[in-house]
Amino acid sequence: MCEGERIKIQKQATSSINSGKQSHPLLRGGRRRAEENNTSSHGFSSSQIQSLTAFCETLIPPFSSDDDDFQNNEIHSSSTPSESLPPLPLEVAELMSKRGLPEALKLIKLVLTALSTRLGTLLLCGLLSLDWRWPFLHKFSELSLERREKILQRWTRETFLIPLRIVFLLIKVVCFYIFFTRTDENQENSAWKAIGYSVDSRDCLTKSGEERPLEKGVIECIHADDSTLVRSLDEKGIGVVEDKDHDILKIKCDVVIVGSGCGGGVAAAVLASSGQKVLVLEKGNYFVARDYSSLEGPSMDQSYMKGGMLTTVYGNVMIMAGSTVGGGSAINWSASIRTPDSVLREWSVNHKLQLFGSSDYQAAMDTVCERIGVTENCTQEGFQNQVIRRGCENLGLKVEKVPRNCSEDHYCGSCGYGCRVGDKKGTDTTWLVDAVAHGAVILTGCSAERLILKDEENGIRRKKCMGVIAAALNQNVTKKLQIEAKVSIVASGSLSTPPLLISSGLMNRNIGSNLHLHPVIFAWGYFPESKSEIKGRCFEGGIITSIHKVVSENSNVHALIECPSLGPGSLSALTPWLSRLDMKQRMLKYARTATIFPMVRDQSSGVVKKEGRIKYWLNAFDKGNLKIGLRQCLRILIAAGAVEVGTYRSDGERIKCEGITEKELEEFLDTVTTPGGPLSKGQQWTIYGSAHQMGSCRMGTTKEEGAVDENGESWEAKDLFVCDGSVLPSAVGVNPMITIEATAHCISKGICRVLEEKEFCK
Repeated sequence: MCEGERIKIQKQATSSINSGKQSHPLLRGGRRRAEENNTSSHGFSSSQIQSLTAFCETLIPPFSSDDDDFQNNEIHSSSTPSESLPPLPLEVAELMSKRGLPEALKLIKLVLTALSTRLGTLLLCGLLSLDWRWPFLHKFSELSLERREKILQRWTRETFLIPLRIVFLLIKVVCFYIFFTRTDENQENSAWKAIGYSVDSRDCLTKSGEERPLEKGVIECIHADDSTLVRSLDEKGIGVVEDKDHDILKIKCDVVIVGSGCGGGVAAAVLASSGQKVLVLEKGNYFVARDYSSLEGPSMDQSYMKGGMLTTVYGNVMIMAGSTVGGGSAINWSASIRTPDSVLREWSVNHKLQLFGSSDYQAAMDTVCERIGVTENCTQEGFQNQVIRRGCENLGLKVEKVPRNCSEDHYCGSCGYGCRVGDKKGTDTTWLVDAVAHGAVILTGCSAERLILKDEENGIRRKKCMGVIAAALNQNVTKKLQIEAKVSIVASGSLSTPPLLISSGLMNRNIGSNLHLHPVIFAWGYFPESKSEIKGRCFEGGIITSIHKVVSENSNVHALIECPSLGPGSLSALTPWLSRLDMKQRMLKYARTATIFPMVRDQSSGVVKKEGRIKYWLNAFDKGNLKIGLRQCLRILIAAGAVEVGTYRSDGERIKCEGITEKELEEFLDTVTTPGGPLSKGQQWTIYGSAHQMGSCRMGTTKEEGAVDENGESWEAKDLFVCDGSVLPSAVGVNPMITIEATAHCISKGICRVLEEKEFCK
């Protein structure tokens, strides 16, 4: 790294530190003191922590700001990473305890307990636990670094005791994620300079008078107690009656909406503008552009479900889903692609859903694109999108521009942590602003617990929805909220809507089934600055501005090739670990490593019946399309000028590209596979990703075919509507924001007509 580049990074880091101090307290980061991470918070014993500490020291290599010539960098057994010493293992234990599945946590504790004893270490580690030193048989923490490294390398390939592989993976993911995202009180991380990373530090474009556009209508439960909550609701025109006998607050409104994302935000705007008194419940917190720090750790923790640590039960798919005001629209990657005509024909003809073949739906897409400011061009592309475009052009492949809900010169690589310049137009800065302007109230930090259902014959519907029971997540608000409404809308997203409906007593077999994830698998290419004309770093510039469609000879789309946004914590968690030195070499290339992926329109489907319990199985057809797409990704990376390319398969699959012949390339591509997840029996495994979830309460013309009808109304309960991506009949095949918002617009317009008819009849 040249001296000029060092100075540039240092200036950016200093600027980001100053801006980080001005951000929202929940987004500032800062390392917690070790004494705060005691056993009462993470539940690990001292012997388990001892084993975990040895585990962390084995995984993480030492990094320093002088790590430039990584090719000559050696790691000796005596060198331990300063960052891996306490409190890192305590933070790892705490995060696993907070975010991990209960059964996974039990397994980790069991293995760590065994490793804290000599006999347990012998059983799990074999002969590597023996040597000629007294007492001859050693527990894991007493073994040399080289031996511990060999043990973990063996565990990554374990095919008999698969649980050891799972324990390795879970600890490795959390350990590296914390290592690269943790910051001190100055929002600094000593490893960032070594890998060429700096935090986005640009100023907000929003005018001072527009800093909190929802202020007039938002009530933040995080700052409330029982009395202030009642007062705030009353001031905003929401009627509240305190029921002391049952310790609840009875609230009345016309429409209650659970969720504020692409579905809930649109519904709130449409219904509020029609004169209905709307109350929106949002589990997450409210942040605006000036609040965002662009720090990966706290931003993920506050804006994503399970802090970005959400996986399927079997660990084969890592899932990204928004959990903040604005939902996914607040933290997505801006792609604003209309529903493909072929998909609309399929839904309207094969599924017999006339909505998707109507002029109303086309008009809704127009309205949505206009409201969220969709633009067609990009003034300057970032590093990873330049790679896609250059590679495709050199191969003679078609590459397309991606419409975005921001200005054409929006050059932001950190929108996944919230758009700090205020340029991206999510529902939090568009539809919800419209809703609040028409009297809607948004209750943040408030979770819906169940729907209020009353037995009542309504033709084919045997129940009637009367409202929602909710609770503030702040313990200072002790009373439950009983919200009575003419219409209740669930818009919690495809992962949370089904559990709420099921826990409320609904039993339609389509609720929680037919879950589609748009699975992706990643490829990478390394472009050293000295050997590439492509400028920039992987975390800079618009996240998705170019795509390539991998099309078959008969014009069927196998996959879309796009770019992700991966901070150093996320990338290190995804990167295969072969050794400490190999991991260090990979991460030192971080800034100039382009990661791209194929995304498929999955025919596979999954199930989500309980909150946080997602099961998903990839079928052979989707794996085949992913493999075709993955191989195309590698060709594109090589054609763009990468000196080395590879996949994120557990064995660290990769190849040097300089001087490679076509035959050698094809031989390498023949070895590229789409293996199973970490629970599969083969030595090679991988982790898939998902940022889109759809179909888990799909629309159907009958109750046998769907959870809701074409109007979005539950087949079981009158006046209960679903208005999010879960109603889509199948996977869309493109980034689904426009599809979800257009569908929500149509459903909410229909609800307006229902309420108008009720008022007329009255």
